[in-house]
Amino acid sequence: MTIDDVTQIMSSGLYTIVITAAPVLLVSLAVGLIVSIFQTVTSIQEQTLTFVPKLLAIFAALIILGHWMLNNMVNYLTDLWSDFTLYIK
Repeated sequence: MTIDDVTQIMSSGLYTIVITAAPVLLVSLAVGLIVSIFQTVTSIQEQTLTFVPKLLAIFAALIILGHWMLNNMVNYLTDLWSDFTLYIK
């Protein structure tokens, strides 16, 4: 196994992590921004107000996108383990 192989495995692993986590993080960012704008417009200064909507939005995103996220991770691991004999040389 060469340095190029390790670099390729790490690169594809990090890419899989970013692609898998991005939708949930973007949902959290969007809900946080919307609630913050609502707080600014209504002059509500409650710091814990963003927690519940973000939690519900993340839960909904995981329900909707969970199958895709799990398939994405399983495909990466399947590709990684299918080439295992090449890595132990």
